[in-house]
Amino acid sequence: MSVASPNPDITAAILAGGQGARLGGRDKGLELLAGKPLVAWVSQAIGPQASKLLICASRNTQEYSAFGQVIADAADGYRGPLAGIAAALAACTTQWLLTVPVDAPQPPSDLAGCLHAAVQKSGNDCAVAYDGQRTQPLFAIYRRTLVDAAAAALENDLAVWRWQQECNAIRVDFSNHSANFINLNTEADFRLWEQRENG
Repeated sequence: MSVASPNPDITAAILAGGQGARLGGRDKGLELLAGKPLVAWVSQAIGPQASKLLICASRNTQEYSAFGQVIADAADGYRGPLAGIAAALAACTTQWLLTVPVDAPQPPSDLAGCLHAAVQKSGNDCAVAYDGQRTQPLFAIYRRTLVDAAAAALENDLAVWRWQQECNAIRVDFSNHSANFINLNTEADFRLWEQRENG
C-alpha cells in the first residue's frame, strides 16, 4: 500500500511518556528492536504521513530529539497518555493532530489519511482507530481546537477513551490492518516480534 505525501494539515505526535514498568523502568521508546530504537520504527512509519513530527516525552529528551521536536507532558509525573496528547495539542500549529503510541512499531501506512478523511466527511472533531476487535484510543486524530477540552480532561483525570467519548469521537475501521496495532511491552514481546519479522 502506497503512502500519500505528507498532509500539510496534520501534525503527528508519538506518545513516548510511559514509565516502562514492564521493562524494569527503562525507556521503552529507546529500547532496541532489530537493531534500532523502537521510536525509530514508529517515526519512520508515521513521519511521512504528516507535515511535522512531535515526540511527547518527559525524559531522555536529547535522544528523542533525533526523531522529532520533543514536547514535555502537560503535567508533572506520569499522568498517562492524555498528558502527552494535551501537550501536543498545545504545541500543534496545524489544523489536525494525529497521535500514535511509541510501543507499536508498524502503525498503518494509511492511518493519517483514513482518520483525516473520516473527520472531514463527518464534521467531527475526533476520530479513533478500530482494529476489528477493539477501539485503539491512542491511534487517533484531533482537531486542534480541542486543546482546552484536553487540558480540562487531564485536570479531571479522565482516561483517553472517556474523553474521546465526550468529544463524540467516531470510530474508523482498520480491521484489515489489525496486526499493525500490535504493541510491545516486555522484552519477550520485542524478541517475539523480531523472530516473526525474520520469518
